[in-house]
Amino acid sequence: MGACYLAWATDEKIRDRAANGGFVTAVLVAALEKDLLDAVIVVKKEDVYEGIPTVTSDPETVVKCAGSLHAAPINLTRFVVEFYKDERNKGKKIGLPAKPCDARGIIEQAKRQQLDINDVYLVGLNCGGTLHPLGLREAAAEIYGIDPDAVVKEEIKAGKLFLSLQSGEERECKMDELEERGYGRRDSCKMCTTKIPTMADLACGNWGVPDGEKATFVEVLTEKGEALFRNALENGYIEVKEAPEESLEVRERIKNAMVKRAEEWWQKLDVVREFTRDERLKFYVETLKLCIHCGACRIVCPVCACGDAAKCVSMHDERDDYVISMYNMIRLLHLMDSCIGCGQCEDVCPVDI
Repeated sequence: MGACYLAWATDEKIRDRAANGGFVTAVLVAALEKDLLDAVIVVKKEDVYEGIPTVTSDPETVVKCAGSLHAAPINLTRFVVEFYKDERNKGKKIGLPAKPCDARGIIEQAKRQQLDINDVYLVGLNCGGTLHPLGLREAAAEIYGIDPDAVVKEEIKAGKLFLSLQSGEERECKMDELEERGYGRRDSCKMCTTKIPTMADLACGNWGVPDGEKATFVEVLTEKGEALFRNALENGYIEVKEAPEESLEVRERIKNAMVKRAEEWWQKLDVVREFTRDERLKFYVETLKLCIHCGACRIVCPVCACGDAAKCVSMHDERDDYVISMYNMIRLLHLMDSCIGCGQCEDVCPVDI
């Protein structure tokens, strides 16, 4: 484990606008203003159901985009890759807040030589999961009994999803109850066992922060993470104190509980685990026959680096009574050892594969 701290922004505006004391926002602002980074990727909030990834060098834009957005399950890997496709950006330093699946996708693209990982600064975010925007709208109406368009803020804390209304009223429901009723987190998030992004440069979140304190629990994991942290601290953007032993224990306990819950969801949702080899083959053949070769899954996949070279080609095997798509076979063969389980392909598939 790296050095661990409780940290918060010194800027009151950032503390009020951002989550958990504003450490992540303050670190990124400091890195831009002190020329440690050339650009930052943030998510601009349209409302609680939609976010737009934005590449910016403007610290004020970073501040405006502060705060959590659980119902915009965007993977930011593609936006980092697109940044470096522009020859003018070669060698530039970029930073971003990264969920574990963002960080893993970026590392996979670095393996494919689409970017230099030394130029990318990953401010990792602990993640218990994201929500599908349509699912959240339905839950607001069906479970909370409120107009989805009246929701101005959402927050997950202490195992509950809180929705705040324009009137200032706040309502809550346990995540377990939401998920048992078919709402809550996306399936890929329920099954994810990587809750703390230890592959990032910093790992940040509210797990382990004592009740009543508005701060971020921060673990420094790499030299790049140390550079981000020290730059913000030495230039007065953040205040810190060492994380007490109790905070470390609480953080680990929360992580372990969430991993156990994910393993339980695996048992519920993994339909092929107990299949024989023949049953498994039949399942995949029957499922992939639904494919209409639209290519949406390839476009959103964080680890696919084929670009426009990928072709949707179908092959009919006259010896059998099913169609095997070469498009799906190629995707399975070249991605099965690097899939990060983000669920982006499932989100966009028009035929629900």
